[in-house]
Amino acid sequence: MSENRFTMFTTPWCGYCHRLKSQLDREGIAFDIVDIEQVPEAALTVEQANGGNQTVPTLLFADGSTLTNPSVAQVKERLQSLAG
Repeated sequence: MSENRFTMFTTPWCGYCHRLKSQLDREGIAFDIVDIEQVPEAALTVEQANGGNQTVPTLLFADGSTLTNPSVAQVKERLQSLAG
């Protein structure tokens, strides 16, 4: 994974996930999507990032850091800091 790409953990029914996906797409920001209902081990990653809760969207960045339900501005900020 390059420093400017991240994984968004999501579920099909999550409105916040759909909104963030649309906003990131409009901004031309590339990311991978993992449905935690289809990939059980991904749910564990989300739980570890959120104190045992399966809160989505949770974003996992190349440096191992996470953001939970971030704004597009927060995502851009994190990507800029990772790019150095």
